[in-house]
Amino acid sequence: MVPDIQNIVKNLHPLEVRILLSYKRGDELTIEKVERELGFKHGHGNQALSWLAGKGLVSEIRRETAVFYELTVLGEEWKDKGSPEERILELVRSRLEEMKRGEKSRLGSRLQDIAQALHMENKDIGSAFGSLSKLGILKLDEDKNVTLTFPLEHLSDPSKSPAFSHFAVIRGLLEKVVKSGGLIAEASLNDAEKGIMASHAKKRGAADAPYRQIDRETVVYSFTVAEDGSVPAEAAAAGLRAAGITGDEIGTLTPEMLEAGSWKGKVFRSYNVRTPPTRLTPGRSNPYAKFLEDVKDKLVSLGFEEFDGSLVETEFWNSDALFMPQFHSARDIHDAYYLAEPDKAKFIEEPWLSNVAAAHENGGKTGSRGWSYNFDHEFTRRLILRTQGTVLSARTLPAAKIPGKYFGIVRCFRYDRVDATHLPDFYQTEGIVLGENVNLRTLLGMLDMFAREVAGAKEVKYVPGYFPFTEPSVEVHIKHPVLGWFELGGSGIFRPEVTESLGVNVPVAAWGIGIDRMALMALGLNDLRDLFSHDIEGVRLRRAKAG
Repeated sequence: MVPDIQNIVKNLHPLEVRILLSYKRGDELTIEKVERELGFKHGHGNQALSWLAGKGLVSEIRRETAVFYELTVLGEEWKDKGSPEERILELVRSRLEEMKRGEKSRLGSRLQDIAQALHMENKDIGSAFGSLSKLGILKLDEDKNVTLTFPLEHLSDPSKSPAFSHFAVIRGLLEKVVKSGGLIAEASLNDAEKGIMASHAKKRGAADAPYRQIDRETVVYSFTVAEDGSVPAEAAAAGLRAAGITGDEIGTLTPEMLEAGSWKGKVFRSYNVRTPPTRLTPGRSNPYAKFLEDVKDKLVSLGFEEFDGSLVETEFWNSDALFMPQFHSARDIHDAYYLAEPDKAKFIEEPWLSNVAAAHENGGKTGSRGWSYNFDHEFTRRLILRTQGTVLSARTLPAAKIPGKYFGIVRCFRYDRVDATHLPDFYQTEGIVLGENVNLRTLLGMLDMFAREVAGAKEVKYVPGYFPFTEPSVEVHIKHPVLGWFELGGSGIFRPEVTESLGVNVPVAAWGIGIDRMALMALGLNDLRDLFSHDIEGVRLRRAKAG
């Protein structure tokens, strides 16, 4: 079907006009290309191409996926101070040179001494030493001191030092990424650089990595060719030229333009004064806000007490108090936003700090063997935006009534790629039930209520899960009519290492459920982003259909 060109020309935005007048049949168009070549602001290319596609003037011809690497805050630190491997090797070299000259060094050569001297966390030192050990550069001697595996003088000889080429690639890669503005395409890297990047970049959990991997999908457009071989965009461009429209017409007359007189001699866009204004409906609640209130009312009616807390938390309450080891990969799924200033809390409350530290190191008085590592008292004070609602459950335990039931609607933050079921800023409903008779059946009853009565799901399933702070652990999944099966949240019975360290000696059932995802089902939506849309009326209509 050939579009009505005359009508389309009347309703083109200046951004669309400039694209139509700047390109021809067969040209391949992408968001990045039109923004770069036409001087559009960021986001304008996406708008213009989407509008043109809606009018049938351009169409998608293919999609291309490319991998990019972005320098993180940690990567900036590596650029300025060197990688942990470089800094460790330099410290060891300095130490060995002092010993060779017969001087008494002020620095020890054990891993803990190195961590203290470099003001780095134990887990980072351990990881960097492991890398250097695999490369055959460093080892531990009989006294557990760090030393070189080859003569000291070989460090300055590129032909004999295995460290030289390795660090040259790391340093060269850092400089290459910085020169590219902090973001570089994988396609521009050589094989050696790709190997280094593979071991130093993460998609998620990139707070402790120097590079963040970003997968970008590029949509390639071209002017639409009709069934009869004509190109409607060419006809539209001809109509624009005949009407003298260039895309540089002024759409808004500002006070500044009136004062300076810069409007004189300019061409203005035409206006349709008969276009009806946007209808405003004051005095009605947001459907999602109403949903959250309904959930609160339901839990309060069941005898739950509501808890709340600060958006800013310490690593201690966010993870350590929940028996998540400071070195464990489980923390990678909670890719946190860290505070720059202040970066650490002044103190952690006692006796909870000592109890939790002991539980991590040797189990303390919980009957556990713990994680068998040295708990880092500096790292635990680091400030972050909370990544999970369970932090408030941990904070509630020391003062909780037994038996007792508590819940919260908790705003959380994690670095994540935005899609239909993921947002970097989201809400969880978090809760705990304490009591002598609390067990897995208690927990499953709560999960079933959330899935069926709150979310309105017809199909529900429970699968075993793993969380460092619960045993047993259960994930609840629901089936969405469009998105299919997705996880609603995690739950379980708190481990003794969590409860007993915080002064509780009875079973505690706990859950953290994505209330945003429950709202998708309950409100009849297919995308989390619709919950925060300006199109409130559209959300209301979809909710009415779902109801």
